[in-house]
Amino acid sequence: MMIASLADSIISEINHLIHEDLIVADTSGMIIASTDKNRINTFHEGALICTQKKKKFIITREDQATLKGVKAGINLPILFQNQIAGVIGITGNPERVSAYAEILKRMTELMMNERYYSEQLEWQARALEAFVFDWVQKSDWSEEFIHQGELIGIDLSIERQVLIGHCSDMMTNQILKELMETFDKNNTDVFVRWGNERFVILQAGKKTKERTLYFAKQISSYLQNRYQLSVAIGIGQPASPKSVHQSFHEAERALNTAKKSASIIFDDDLRLEMLLKDIKKETKAEFVRRTISQVMKDQELVKTVKTFLRKNQSFKATADAMHIHINTLHYRIKRVEELTGLNLRHTEDLLIFHLAFLFLDE
Repeated sequence: MMIASLADSIISEINHLIHEDLIVADTSGMIIASTDKNRINTFHEGALICTQKKKKFIITREDQATLKGVKAGINLPILFQNQIAGVIGITGNPERVSAYAEILKRMTELMMNERYYSEQLEWQARALEAFVFDWVQKSDWSEEFIHQGELIGIDLSIERQVLIGHCSDMMTNQILKELMETFDKNNTDVFVRWGNERFVILQAGKKTKERTLYFAKQISSYLQNRYQLSVAIGIGQPASPKSVHQSFHEAERALNTAKKSASIIFDDDLRLEMLLKDIKKETKAEFVRRTISQVMKDQELVKTVKTFLRKNQSFKATADAMHIHINTLHYRIKRVEELTGLNLRHTEDLLIFHLAFLFLDE
């Protein structure tokens, strides 16, 4: 059955091509879209006859006097999956408009099929997203969950390794579709969108670290070259089907670090970050407040300390990088130590600064 929103789209598209009045009616003969808005929701007897006869119906000027709601022109049945879904009507001299009537009918049917295909893909994508969301949140599988996996066509018997990508801009379904078609020739991996800017890949089978890294680099290069999207990718460790939730959380943890430099990070390469992930946000905020809150009021001092830490506490390298005199640097470091009560030459205090700025960046 033709729906009004689709009928409106058809009228809008075709109206650019011809300058005749058009209608689209449902199978009961009711006009659901028209170039003449006054005709919408009125009965068109010619459309009903066209539906019943299942073939083109020509309306003459004489017919206007006997048939309800019609104008001279041609009505053609719109077929969808070998069934009549509606009728498209073209107003005008039948001899003149018949030349392109069949073309308009074909265009309408193509638009219907394209819309249907697009909606099916959207439905499949949402069903897959919902299934993967459940998969990465739990390790207990119900019979319903297993049945859903079979319906979607996911192999729940093989190991998976989770990759989570974060893009610099919107990750659309079309981009994801092209990504999947390019990098999943065997249809064994699972690709889903994860919000507006993220995507998740459940890579099938146990791969070497080098092979997985190459795979991630290919994806990153593809998105950069084709769509100008810079991407950070976090990669969890290979896991059994029922432990995919663990690989997902590892990939999330790795992604938090990868996002800082738009790089590719494996969870098993994390060291300090592995511990920091488990610290509550409230605890991190309180730690920052107790340690460097006074320094945060002066962005020049913040930049100085960050550079000093990045340059491995080298006064010369820090002064050169900031283009300041070394005496100026000594003054600033002394000021930081006065404000915080911490000594940047002591290992324990140095670690406190390092942690505080990591938390601050989060």
